[in-house]
Amino acid sequence: MFKNYFKTAWRNLFRNKGFSITNILGLTIGISCTTFILLWVYDELTYDRFQKNYDNIYQVIANRDFNNQVFTDRSMALPLARALENSSPQIKHAVVTTYQQQNILAYNNKKIKKDGYVASDHFFDIFTWQFVKGNAATALKDPHSIVLTEDAAKAFFGNEDPINKVLTIDNNQTAKVSAVVKHAPGNSTFQFDWIRPFNYDDPGTKQSMNEWINSSWNIFLLTVPQADTALLNKTVTKIKREHGNDEISSYFVFPMNHWHLYSDFENGKNIGGMIEYVRLFSIIAVIILLIACINFMNLSTARSEKRAKEVGIRKTLGSNRKQLLFQFFCESFILTLIAFVLAIVVVILLLPLFNAMVDKHLSLNVMQPVFWVMASGTILFTAFVAGSYPALYLSSFNPVKVLKGTIVAGRKTILPRHVLVTLQFAISILLISATIIVYQQIQHVKGRDMGYNPNGLVMIPSTPDTDKNFAVIRNQLLSSGIITNITRTSSPITEIWWNTGAPDYDGKPANSQIIMGGLATDVDFSKTMNVKMLQGHDFTGTPADSTSMILNKAAVDAMKLKNPVGMQMRYGKTYTVIGVIDNVIMTSPFEPAYPMLMVYENRSSGMNTMRIKAGVPAQKAIAFLEAAFRKNNPSVPFEYKFVDQEFQKKFLTEKLIGKLTNIFSALAIFICCLGLAGLASFTIEKRFREIGVRKVLGASVQQLLMLISKEFLKLVVIAFVIAMPLTYWLMSNWLDKYNYRITISLWLFFIVGIAMFLLTLIVVSLNTVRVASGSPVKSLKTE
Repeated sequence: MFKNYFKTAWRNLFRNKGFSITNILGLTIGISCTTFILLWVYDELTYDRFQKNYDNIYQVIANRDFNNQVFTDRSMALPLARALENSSPQIKHAVVTTYQQQNILAYNNKKIKKDGYVASDHFFDIFTWQFVKGNAATALKDPHSIVLTEDAAKAFFGNEDPINKVLTIDNNQTAKVSAVVKHAPGNSTFQFDWIRPFNYDDPGTKQSMNEWINSSWNIFLLTVPQADTALLNKTVTKIKREHGNDEISSYFVFPMNHWHLYSDFENGKNIGGMIEYVRLFSIIAVIILLIACINFMNLSTARSEKRAKEVGIRKTLGSNRKQLLFQFFCESFILTLIAFVLAIVVVILLLPLFNAMVDKHLSLNVMQPVFWVMASGTILFTAFVAGSYPALYLSSFNPVKVLKGTIVAGRKTILPRHVLVTLQFAISILLISATIIVYQQIQHVKGRDMGYNPNGLVMIPSTPDTDKNFAVIRNQLLSSGIITNITRTSSPITEIWWNTGAPDYDGKPANSQIIMGGLATDVDFSKTMNVKMLQGHDFTGTPADSTSMILNKAAVDAMKLKNPVGMQMRYGKTYTVIGVIDNVIMTSPFEPAYPMLMVYENRSSGMNTMRIKAGVPAQKAIAFLEAAFRKNNPSVPFEYKFVDQEFQKKFLTEKLIGKLTNIFSALAIFICCLGLAGLASFTIEKRFREIGVRKVLGASVQQLLMLISKEFLKLVVIAFVIAMPLTYWLMSNWLDKYNYRITISLWLFFIVGIAMFLLTLIVVSLNTVRVASGSPVKSLKTE
């Protein structure tokens, strides 16, 4: 019996090739889009889940209240980890790590810059990594050891055994390879090439272990299962306050399952993060699949008159409704199965391009049980949703009325079909509008005055050699005519590495605390960056600069200073304010300018920044810079970055979301147009004789076009009325998270509405003109 059902279903689908191809194409696109989105969503939802202690790992974070402005800070004092480990039976281990850092690792003649972390000895007790060589128990015991990833070990040693091989680090330290681990998965918070232990005998580390004010490290906890986090929050806060004046901070433990998806804080409150986009694209996946299913419903019910006699005969010959339902669901299932197979082929072929676009390493592993669970769910959901209404509707025909010809099969389908088509149009208008608003927001922020000119700026990381030879490098570059200005700073112009409280000064309000960014800089900062000096002057390189300070406009406003130049600032020692610069956007371009203080430093730095002379080709300038830096810094590989390219990276998330929205919106609209074309074709086929009669009576092609089109154009208008307020509400909520944002223009919706109106008219016209331009004789001969 089942064989007969499937054989009949296959014959029906093969007999109606146009109907089948249209539906298969729509479902293939829908399932392909859904699969791509689900792969991305699954990768996001499984971030860090490979960690064995996933449910019991926490990071220590602080909310610091500066004058009712709460700043959420992950930077902690170095000795806090050891104090926490001995403070509570709920804490099994506490680990402190640096932020990710780069070092030049060298072995024989190989010198490669690699990223990694310096971590305390329980790092591998908390975090799970697969060891290829060595083991977790001894990997970090020796303070002069280093753990490499498999890829890093191969880069240095090839197929040799790396254990006990000695690497040179930044030309001034050595480390012996103690273990090799597998490379971290792409959806891991920790991405590294190496891990090194803290050397507590090092003078700098010894000093930091006694400093409770200096906060420059990350601290992670492994707790007992179902730990009392409220009690842990109180414990951390109490310990920190016992070791220093820190009344403005409240500490809390942040679970690993929130690190990636809920990483955003505003005024001390967690406001989400990537979870918003996971939800957004999950909804888009369902919407695209529903659009494809709606096409199936519409086309199936539109051709119901062709199936009416078949249903009547089947019922007369003894088929009951249950059997007919199964028959129609078989057709839906076969179509969905074919579309799914084609979709998997499409996904496999396009997955490399998708990975490049989203910067991930997603894979479609058909051998995993989760794939078959998702595949079965997608096929059954699509087949059931797409086939449910046509099956229920077609199986309900009265055989007597059908065979007598007294039933007009398509009449009952008009309202539901109109509702479904209107829903498709509304979704399309919403997606198009949302895509444009995302694009406008990104362009709005890109056009914002950043306070400096990033074009032509090149950054080259500092080393002890470049700092020692800076005067020579500077003179050589400036005398070449290729570089107009050069300076060096403690951090790149695109980042803030140093957060601090505001300095003390006479007249400072009581209990006034302001979080500021700090920057140490050499001479010519404002000239090199093209930052406007609003008052006073830049550092000039004189001895007086060692006790001089520069503030930015945001700092002056936050500190409520009227005449800052000449004021005395107490910040470890007494500084004199010599200048005020315009605001420079160094953090998120979507946020207000950060208050900044600058001090003079001409001995060490983190970054060399220089401006290429206008008109000099970038390739020529880089070649000259490489020669100059290699001559004065021979032990380190030459590396450079353009500031404008680094600035563009601040838009990666928004660009990715915009790009994905563009693609999936375009495909959703294509599916809508595909269904609209099929629906228009069936509508014209049903009114074939009517078109012939009207032509004989003198109707023009334009009149016939309007006759067929007005039914669909009315639905576009209704969809516009529904979509406009819904889109405005949704996108206003999305924009609310940005301090620097656009205002949504109502004209945008009208332009999108007109575009959708014209698109519908074009799709319907392509089908109508072909029939309306033909001879009416053919249509009048048709029964």
